[in-house]
Amino acid sequence: MKRLRAERGWSQARLGEELNISRQSVIAIEAGRYDPSLPLAFRIAGVFGLPIEAVFFPEEDDAQP
Repeated sequence: MKRLRAERGWSQARLGEELNISRQSVIAIEAGRYDPSLPLAFRIAGVFGLPIEAVFFPEEDDAQP
């Protein structure tokens, strides 16, 4: 998400405004300290015009066999 945001020249505050969330939430998501809810993940993908799979992918430890 950080790369996608930077490619657009957006600040964390700008992305937060686009998503109607706080800048602190953007920071936490980018740092991996917070996993967004499914509706928020879809909104994030939509803001970038990408499918959700292009923005989020499971951690190796979380992958189901």
